[in-house]
Amino acid sequence: MGCAKSKDATDSPEKSLKNESVRKSQNALYVKDPTSNSRLKNRNSFNLHIISPSEGNEEASVIALYDYEGIHDGDLSFKKGDKLKIIQESGEWWNARNLGTGEEGFIPSNYVAKDNTLETQDWFFKGVSRKDAERHLLASGNKQGSYMIRDSETTKGSYSLSVRDHDPSMGDTVKHYKIRTLDNGGFYISPRITFTSLEELVNHYKKQGDGLCQKLTTSCISQKPQKPWEKDAWEIPRESLKLDKKLGAGQFGEVWMATYNKHTKVAVKTMKPGTMSVEAFLDEANIMKTLQHDKLVRLNAVVTKEEPIYIITEFMAKGSLLDFLKTDEGNKLQLPKLIDFSAQIAEGMAFIESRNYIHRDLRAANILVSQTLVCKIADFGLARIIEDNEYTAREGAKFPIKWTAPEAINFGSFTIKSDVWSFGILLMETITYGRTPYPGRCSTARHPIAFCPSLIPPAPSSAALLSANTPQNPGTLYFNPCPLLAHLQVAPEGLPLSPHHLP
Repeated sequence: MGCAKSKDATDSPEKSLKNESVRKSQNALYVKDPTSNSRLKNRNSFNLHIISPSEGNEEASVIALYDYEGIHDGDLSFKKGDKLKIIQESGEWWNARNLGTGEEGFIPSNYVAKDNTLETQDWFFKGVSRKDAERHLLASGNKQGSYMIRDSETTKGSYSLSVRDHDPSMGDTVKHYKIRTLDNGGFYISPRITFTSLEELVNHYKKQGDGLCQKLTTSCISQKPQKPWEKDAWEIPRESLKLDKKLGAGQFGEVWMATYNKHTKVAVKTMKPGTMSVEAFLDEANIMKTLQHDKLVRLNAVVTKEEPIYIITEFMAKGSLLDFLKTDEGNKLQLPKLIDFSAQIAEGMAFIESRNYIHRDLRAANILVSQTLVCKIADFGLARIIEDNEYTAREGAKFPIKWTAPEAINFGSFTIKSDVWSFGILLMETITYGRTPYPGRCSTARHPIAFCPSLIPPAPSSAALLSANTPQNPGTLYFNPCPLLAHLQVAPEGLPLSPHHLP
C-alpha cells in the first residue's frame, strides 16, 4: 500500500540567521498488476531517491546509494558507490549495466540516484517533509549535530538544513534553517558568509557552528528502502510461501509472519473458507493495491486459486499499535511521540479521503507499527469506494460498535465523517496506552447492525466529563483530561507520560 503528501508544516517557521552580523521470478504465476496502467503519483515520502532515467539521455548514468545483493536469477548485485548505466526502465525494476564489472541485470530503482546530482550525497534527502526530517533525525543512531539538507516545503527550488539539537528542558529536538540562494547561484544561511555550493556550506558548518545550534557532525542515518515487489507477481503460487509464525486472528481468518521464496519476510492474512466470495475478496485486494502511500500497509500479492485464500502484505515488525502500546517499549513513550503516531495515522487517512474511500474499521488494532516506529493503516476489509458520498452497509454486516459513529449505527450509512469519529476514539486508545474505550459497555467488540442502536452509550454532560475518574468516583466511563492538561500547562514539552500518570 502506498501514500499522500501530508499538509505542509506551518506551525513553527524555519530559523534564519540573516539578521546576524522487468523483474521476473522463476516460480510466480504472472498476471496483470491492477495498478500497471495507473497514473498514480508515487507519494511515498520515504522513497527518497527515485529518479527518472530517461530525462534527456537514452541511457542514464546512476550511482548506487546502498549495497544490493541479488536474490533472483537476472538480478544485478552492486555495492554502494558503484556507477551503473540504465539500459531500460521497467516500473520499479530497471535493466542496468555495472560500468565497473560490465555485468548486466535488474536493479531496484529506489537504490540508485542520477549521477552528478545532490541525491548522491549522503546528507541530501530529496522529498522529505519537515516533520519526516524530525522523525529521521530523532531516530536511534543519530546524535547531536546529525543533520540533513532537504527540499524546502515553503519555497520551491530552495533548501532547508535540519539539525539535531539537545535542550536541557525539552530533551532532543530538531532545529531548521532556511538556505537562501543568491542571484549568481550561491547559497547562504547567514548573509555575512556565502558559499558557491551546498557541499561548501556543509563543510564550513562541519568545522564550526558559526551561529547554528550545533556544529554539524554526521549526516542523518538513511534507512535502506524496502525493495520493490517483483514486477507483475500478483497471483503467486502457494508453495512460494512458508508460514513461520502465527501473529493473530482477524475478521477474515489468521495473520502469519511468512517468508516468500526463501528470501523476503512478509505478512500473510488468510481468509476463512466461506467468509466471502473470491470475487469479493479480490475486490478488497484490488482496492488495497491501488492505495499507495507510506502510511498505508502495502499489498504485495494474493493466492486465490484455492482456499484458504491468502493476501500478502509488507511485514510490520512491532505488530498492531494496540499491542505495541501495552509493551514495555510502548509504555515508555512520551506524549510527543504519541502525538506523532496520531499525526502519521492522520496523514494516511487524509490520503484515503483524497481518493474518495472510507475505511469503516479504523482503530488501534488495525494500525501496524514498523521497526522504526512508523505507523501504517491496515485492514481494509470493510473499505469500499464511496458512491453518492456515502456507503450503506448491507444487512447483517458486522462492525466495531465502540468505534462507529452514531449516525452510522442508527442508519447503516457511512461517510468520510464516520472515519473522523473513529479517529477520535483511536486518539483515546493512543493517549491511554491501549485502554478499551467505554469500559464496561459492549464487552463484545463487534455486533450486528440491527442490535447497535440500543448499545450506543449516552453522551456525557460537561460536568460529567470534568468530574469523571476522580479518586471519589473511580472507574467511571470517561477519561478525565483535566489532570493531564494541567500538567501540560506546566511542562508542554517532554512530558514523561506513562500509564501511571493517567487518572
